[in-house]
Amino acid sequence: MTDKAHPGSPPPSLDRRFLVFLGPLVLTNILQALTGTVNHIYVGRLLGAGSLAAVASFMPLFLLLSAFIFGLGNGSSILVGQAFGARNHARLHAVAGTTLCAGVLLGLVLAALGLLAVRPLMLLLGTPADVLPQAVAYARGMMVLFPVLFTSMLTAALLRGTGDTVTPLRALVVSLSVTLVCAPLFIRGVPALGLPALGILGGVAALLLATLCSLCYTAWHLRRRAHVLAPTRALAAHLRLDAALLRTLVRLGVPTGLFFITGSLADLGLLSLVNAHGSAATAAWGAASQVMSYVLFPAMAVAIASSVFAAQAIGAGQGQQLAAVTRTGMRMNLLLTGGLALLMFGVAPWVVGLFVADARVIDIAARVLPITVWGAVFFGWASVYSGVMRASGTVLAPTLISLGCLACLIVPLGWLLGRQFGLVATWVAYPATYLCALALQALYFHGVWRRRALQRLV
Repeated sequence: MTDKAHPGSPPPSLDRRFLVFLGPLVLTNILQALTGTVNHIYVGRLLGAGSLAAVASFMPLFLLLSAFIFGLGNGSSILVGQAFGARNHARLHAVAGTTLCAGVLLGLVLAALGLLAVRPLMLLLGTPADVLPQAVAYARGMMVLFPVLFTSMLTAALLRGTGDTVTPLRALVVSLSVTLVCAPLFIRGVPALGLPALGILGGVAALLLATLCSLCYTAWHLRRRAHVLAPTRALAAHLRLDAALLRTLVRLGVPTGLFFITGSLADLGLLSLVNAHGSAATAAWGAASQVMSYVLFPAMAVAIASSVFAAQAIGAGQGQQLAAVTRTGMRMNLLLTGGLALLMFGVAPWVVGLFVADARVIDIAARVLPITVWGAVFFGWASVYSGVMRASGTVLAPTLISLGCLACLIVPLGWLLGRQFGLVATWVAYPATYLCALALQALYFHGVWRRRALQRLV
């Protein structure tokens, strides 16, 4: 809880605490995506639609391979939030040490396994033959970055658990600045300086440098502020795998990881349907996905805020605050995600045009976006419900609801709608699936969980 009040003054309202937390978090997510988006823009503009399609072909696979890091980050945020609410710094350090060690080890394992299997996976997905070599090269380059990328992602998650969303924002400013300067230089090369043209791998090299710079800045900034998560001897003493904590992190994080894995597999399934329409459709998928990531950011940020504030309330012994946290999260999602979805209707063609100049690609992506943006609103509401429940330790039911909808609806709906109404209708599967998940999460939350859990926590 980051707000500081004068002695005797009333505590800040929940709306204000949400906004103070959400502002930097949303901006951080935007800047994080901008780092990748800038690479996409440079690749599309400097190397063409074929290279953009190659990059787009890897993104669902990247999300699949990094899914458990999202889960690990979610679990660590909950445990850090509880420890921070209870002012237990020793446990907070233990959670951080176990999380970071597990993340690096997982990154190394996935990088090694991914490098061996990337070409068969690209072929399995039906990646268009004209972009397959570039897609394989880009995927292998990105996989080498996994340990560094995972460390950066988990550091931000740990800081969010303490209520600090400003430091990750500043780190992303550093990362984006480095990317803006270095990506075009690495892609095209600078012969006068002896820097060779790296082509599609230039974006990968720029991302590596940018991430390392952001991590160095974070370490320096936390030490300067004497932050509880600063890299000190006290934290270094806990840089090991604590078996008991790891089991708890896995219990809290695996459901989120499974959600991202299932979502990524569903994306891969839809992508295979889109790939059948050629590289222009694949490039449109990549451009639309990049734009959609920005619409999803407020939804994910509100869900994270709801989970963190719920965990802090539980750690402080204030379980009666959970109902208010849920209501505030639902309202914030409507205002932020819903407002951005409305904005996207008017600017979709212009935004897609930033990525590629191909008229056919722009036309497909611009028609897709007004359909998919509403899925982000439904996703945000459903995630508020599931985030609050997970913060209280209720994991199984919200996970089964989310996984069931993703596993059973997206690909069959996409296939059926695409077959009946054409390529663009394939994307209707997203809002339809998330609307179903929202209805089921709401029914469980209000019909079962609130009656049982709130009585136990209050």
